[in-house]
Amino acid sequence: MKKTKIICTIGPSSNHIDILRKMVEAGMDVARFNLSHSNHSSCHDAIEKIRKLEQEYQKTIGILFDTNGPELRLGRMEEDACFLKKGSEVKVYGMPILGTSTEFSINYANLLEDVSINTKLLLSDGKVVLRIVSKLENCLLCVVEEEGFVYSNRTVHIPNIRFNMDYLSEKDKEDIRFAVEEKVDFLALSFVRSHFDVLDVTDYLIELGDDHIQLISKIENNDAIEEIDDILKDSDGIMVARGDLGVEIPVEKLPGIQKIMIEKAKEANKIGIVATELLSTMEIDSKPTRAEVSDVYNAVIDGSDAIMLSGETTIGNYPVETVEMMRKIIISAEEDMDYISLLENAMRSEKQDVTSSIAYSVVDSANRLSLKAIVASTNSGYTAKKISRFRPKCPIIATSPNEDTVRSLALYFGIYPKLVNEYLSTDEIVDSCKREAIQALQLHAHDQIIITGGFPASLNNTNFMKIEEI
Repeated sequence: MKKTKIICTIGPSSNHIDILRKMVEAGMDVARFNLSHSNHSSCHDAIEKIRKLEQEYQKTIGILFDTNGPELRLGRMEEDACFLKKGSEVKVYGMPILGTSTEFSINYANLLEDVSINTKLLLSDGKVVLRIVSKLENCLLCVVEEEGFVYSNRTVHIPNIRFNMDYLSEKDKEDIRFAVEEKVDFLALSFVRSHFDVLDVTDYLIELGDDHIQLISKIENNDAIEEIDDILKDSDGIMVARGDLGVEIPVEKLPGIQKIMIEKAKEANKIGIVATELLSTMEIDSKPTRAEVSDVYNAVIDGSDAIMLSGETTIGNYPVETVEMMRKIIISAEEDMDYISLLENAMRSEKQDVTSSIAYSVVDSANRLSLKAIVASTNSGYTAKKISRFRPKCPIIATSPNEDTVRSLALYFGIYPKLVNEYLSTDEIVDSCKREAIQALQLHAHDQIIITGGFPASLNNTNFMKIEEI
């Protein structure tokens, strides 16, 4: 059983019950909906299908919404796409117009005031480059330095410029209200610049009366890299969103930044996700490149909690095959991980308390004795998350009577959460945990597992561990 989670973005290629079923069987753990490209109706329809599959497979499948964030986007273009030829001049407006190859708009009214001459505009993921040569009365005059097609509503990057935009737009607020209505588990916050942006969303969720949704800050610009420690304090996790980040920073620095970000997430005991172009060749081909296989492998070896598929499962020709391939690579990488070193490195930065000490002992025992599973009885999920941080070699079955707790654990490394009734004794904890492990992992006689938890539940503290033989 793999331990690194797979996030699949849902779109036209995958929003069919039969395809979703096969993706669940192949290893999908969390379904992502990109609200920059999805409407509420299609999201609701897909979520209903996923909820049915959860019941069918008795498996928790997390739901993640990806917000728009304060990003700059092109306005509508003629026929949705135009070609900008190298050396040509283009006028760029901050007010909406229908775009052509000689003029188009960007959704920011203060564009003229906030940019300077010779600033570069990066379009189409940085493939098309414009340079500002002058400011006219109501628009920017730019020259095309790198030619190519540009498309309606696509992101525009202007590196090293901080725009005066509220973090939460009216669209984002509407999408977050919808997320609360749909009982979504995770929000991925686009274009976070500082922890204040995260706090804006936290305050809005409090206003809406939601204390369940966890916040994943997407790292997509230099500001977020510089503010990463504060962002992690106020987030439940981070996502290294390599598409937009790779436009904002020199591409050769991207692998190093990815490693640093994932390591910081682990040290903070927060979720760490790697996203974008992991198996992008499989959008059109049934097999990945060797470089892509190495990319996925290294994301797992770096210690990511989860890795994410985007275009591969939204518009790709092989969504199921892509998930199957990712699962195979993950399992291969996890077989090569140095679990003893991971445990010792994690303990060096871990605070010393009862739960941490027991979690360390549980993982150390599981690794040394080659136990088949760790079963953690938890009310809040805190114990299971601590065990996950120590990266055990075996899977973690987390049992809880709290449905919100169960759903909140869907993205953590190695954790497979199960909803159970509240336990009334330690004997009941042990018996139930054994049953759940046998069912989840198809264990056999004489297989050994380790059980940990706290009793009575009112203590809110882990206070025992027990090795059991099936």
